[in-house]
Amino acid sequence: MATNENLPPNVIKQLAKELKNLDETPPEGIKVVVNDDDFSTIFADIDGPAGTPYENGVFRMKLLLCRDFPHSPPKGYFLTKIFHPNVANNGEICVNTLKKDWNPSLGLRHVLIVVRCLLIEPFPESALNELAGKLLLEDYEEYARHARIYTGIHAKPKAKFKSGAITESTTALNVDQTNTSVLNADIKTMPSSAALPPLSTSAALPPLLLPSTTAARGASQDQAAGILTESSANRSTAAAVVSAAHAPQKKEIGTAKAQADKKKLDARKKSLKRL
Repeated sequence: MATNENLPPNVIKQLAKELKNLDETPPEGIKVVVNDDDFSTIFADIDGPAGTPYENGVFRMKLLLCRDFPHSPPKGYFLTKIFHPNVANNGEICVNTLKKDWNPSLGLRHVLIVVRCLLIEPFPESALNELAGKLLLEDYEEYARHARIYTGIHAKPKAKFKSGAITESTTALNVDQTNTSVLNADIKTMPSSAALPPLSTSAALPPLLLPSTTAARGASQDQAAGILTESSANRSTAAAVVSAAHAPQKKEIGTAKAQADKKKLDARKKSLKRL
């Protein structure tokens, strides 16, 4: 049992019983966070009620119990930032149950339920946030828009991860890293002969041997045209070899390269014979 100098032993005993009951049978949309070492501060997570601008939000609040509790009411504060007429900028909650309507017979369960109901039906007449109170009375849609923005930014529920899901994600990451390592190893061990040399215009086009005499220029032009035709065929063959290089079969790449080299050599021999 907790020992707290701010609260009498009989109050601590009563609080321990009530907190145990709240933990075992919590009110709808309310989860009490019990601290066995300090009963003077009670924390609770409140789910935003459906159909309100606070829907899908989770709001953390606390109740501060003074030494003469339960004769004096606790003080309530929202720790989660919220746009609400009855909540001040510092999080202080203004509700009659915690002020003039307080009764020592009221328990923590009743107080927490009243605070959640305040999210359903605010009281702009006793507003601590003047802007929220004014918008609620004059332009509800604008008030609700502001409240939803605050909820989306500040009251997002914390993500809950399952250990199994985390393990699966880690396994998948390891597999991806292994596959990447194997791919890198394959690239490093690839023989240099598998790489195709870059195409060069000078390599594809053999130099033209022009005769020195004016009389042979006509025949030389015909021969040059034939050489250019052969060179175009060589370029087409080289392009086909480049396309084949993307195939995963290293053996096929080597064969295609050898055939291309042979065709280039044959084409050059034919060109020289014609000259």
